[in-house]
Amino acid sequence: MKTGDVQIVVNGETREVPGGLEVSALLSHLGLPSDRVAIERNLEILPRAQWLKTAVEPGDRYEIVQLVGGG
Repeated sequence: MKTGDVQIVVNGETREVPGGLEVSALLSHLGLPSDRVAIERNLEILPRAQWLKTAVEPGDRYEIVQLVGGG
């Protein structure tokens, strides 16, 4: 782990990400589109309006679900 990195869990997998990220930046870091996902943080749904305000903290647990359209 590099200095300044934090350890979190994303979809059951432990990951090290740069410290100081907000949830919206975490999505970019993970290469996920922000327009078609739902996020649960520490067992609570995180409203989209709070993604820019919510800091990624060491030990956070995220479940990130990509929404897929189709017919």
